Amino acid sequence: MKEQRKKAKLFSLKYLFVDFVRITGVLPTLTWYRPKFIYENKAAKKKIKGGALLVSNHNCFFDPVYLMLAVWYRRQHYICNKQFYETKAKWFLEHVLCIPIDIENTGFGTMKEINEHLTSGEVVSIFPEGHINDGSGEMRGFKSGMVLMAMRAKVPIIPVYIKAHEPRWSRLRIVIGEAIDINEMFGGRPTMSDIEQVTNLIFNKESELKELAFQQHGK
Repeated sequence: MKEQRKKAKLFSLKYLFVDFVRITGVLPTLTWYRPKFIYENKAAKKKIKGGALLVSNHNCFFDPVYLMLAVWYRRQHYICNKQFYETKAKWFLEHVLCIPIDIENTGFGTMKEINEHLTSGEVVSIFPEGHINDGSGEMRGFKSGMVLMAMRAKVPIIPVYIKAHEPRWSRLRIVIGEAIDINEMFGGRPTMSDIEQVTNLIFNKESELKELAFQQHGK
């Protein structure tokens, strides 16, 4: 895979607000959540360089904060349901680098914006369940849009599993998996069957990370 060398500026007015939120929020979030990071293997411990698509299960509204803790050394653009942009939260969402998306009908413009972020060497985070799950601990089926995003931008997918933070005084547990370069899986133009297969592969990987989270519970 071609290495992406373009890097975001360390200091930029564009990122002033989100960097302020990250810096001032790190101490209270670390103190309250006391996160424990679990890695699938040694390869999963490598820092993410260049463009990448972070894929995670979706338990609650605080999941973007948890992903920020997991990959603290990179700014992230979070894919967000466009319905939230129709509320008073719009200004805040825009300034913490959210990308509004119509979950049921993703337009060309949105895909183009996501592609530009990824090919520019930035990190985009997505919750492919589409909505917060029902709290039962079971993940919803994943939508295949994430596969198309990673394929088009030729970036790896980084699977992450967030264990539901219950009870609230317990330590937050986040499992980070090894990067998956799905572009190496196709010899030519992928079919819909290929895309569905990769979507299932990512879902199964999330299930494996979930098992690791529960194996490590209490350790």
